[in-house]
Amino acid sequence: KMAEFLNLTQLKTSLKETILFDYYTAGFWWAKEMNFSLIQISGFMGLLNFALENLSSKRMTLGDNVKELERAVTGIRETESEEGGDLNLFSIDQGKAIIDFL
Repeated sequence: KMAEFLNLTQLKTSLKETILFDYYTAGFWWAKEMNFSLIQISGFMGLLNFALENLSSKRMTLGDNVKELERAVTGIRETESEEGGDLNLFSIDQGKAIIDFL
């Protein structure tokens, strides 16, 4: 179902698709293990996408990307992208765990 959702049609022959599948699947299961609610899992998956976009499209360094993610997780809207976090979506401990995971 994850491959379908991500529209990965060449999973068996494309290394890029396999890596994307592993990236999002690992993140999804980590969020489930953290006992995130469905809304939190959705928000976390958005953060995974946000991090990947920052690296691939914007060519951000890892350090700059982590700073952007910290701002997004804590709800600071002054990020370079237009996406921001929701202050009430994650607790402080969950936010720290997310940054550590990413």
